[in-house]
Amino acid sequence: MKKIKIIIWLVWFVLVVVWNYGYPEASPFLDVLIAVLLSLLNLILIKIIKRK
Repeated sequence: MKKIKIIIWLVWFVLVVVWNYGYPEASPFLDVLIAVLLSLLNLILIKIIKRK
């Protein structure tokens, strides 16, 4: 399970970096909003994986 959490965290990190480089004109508010939404998605994925 620990490996899966690390992989999910890395995916989150890569998506945040892609967002920041892909949309450099985005406001700081949008940067934070996207990071929070991606974090919530990660939490949901971890809960789904734990059920199996």
